[in-house]
Amino acid sequence: MSFPMDTSAQWARLCWAGLCAAWLLLWAGALHAAGVQVVDDRGVTVVLPRSPQRIVSLLPSLTETVCELGQCHRLVGVDRYSNFPQAVRRLPQTGGGIDPNIEAIVALRPEVVLMATSSRGVQRLEALGLKVLAMEPKSAADAQRVMGKLGRLLEVPDAQRIWRAIDAGVSAAAQSLPARPRALRVYYEVSTGGYAAGTRSFIGEIMARLGVQNIVTPDLGPFPRINPEYVVRANPDLIMIGSRNVQGMEQRPGWSGIRALREQRVCVFTAEESDVLVRPGPRMAEAARLMARCIADKGAP
Repeated sequence: MSFPMDTSAQWARLCWAGLCAAWLLLWAGALHAAGVQVVDDRGVTVVLPRSPQRIVSLLPSLTETVCELGQCHRLVGVDRYSNFPQAVRRLPQTGGGIDPNIEAIVALRPEVVLMATSSRGVQRLEALGLKVLAMEPKSAADAQRVMGKLGRLLEVPDAQRIWRAIDAGVSAAAQSLPARPRALRVYYEVSTGGYAAGTRSFIGEIMARLGVQNIVTPDLGPFPRINPEYVVRANPDLIMIGSRNVQGMEQRPGWSGIRALREQRVCVFTAEESDVLVRPGPRMAEAARLMARCIADKGAP
């Protein structure tokens, strides 16, 4: 049987369309069969049969990122420090990164556990057969990468669009400050024990974008433990510190002579503000605004 030329071409196009449709169906089925694969910060490929619906998060920044991606409802348990957004405060708590409650985590039957690479519980949970995705962002690039990986894990296609909005918020905070010489030297104390924000940390990176100099040198790493004498020698113009750490600061050896203390150029952040500032994730733009306000209020000579 023969067809006119135009009819034959149309028939071929229809057949081709049918083949393409069949191929797409097979491709989608293969993707579904393959499940979800994500390489964590250890270099371990975590394979799941589907995007997980039951998740335990043991790091506040990961908890916040899951929720920013619109998937808070998948969380069935969190660590004791995860307190944002408000909805996660109602979830069962399963210890902390250094002391996870293994029994409580197992009882929640998670399909995957999100936790820091430095957590002591990673191997124990994996030995019990649980899937663990270990990620520990320290820089802005880390936070962006983690958001992308969690976007793939949770099958959220617009994760990078969300990140771009966060980054734009940091830029807006920087632009809100008047132009000034890059001479303001700042010390940011992250936690008790003298742990500081180095230039390679996301906090240090935000400081640089805000146009100030970090007294902590790059060779010391992202969050080094600083000897009090180091700060005395550096003599910062401005100190940023949380209310949890500030008690007794002026009694540290030699600190009463530091310019920032002499001139009362110290920003003391509340506990809630400190939570925003020390978590590399969705609230980094808010962190930048807090630091910008500090610089505007206390940084002027």
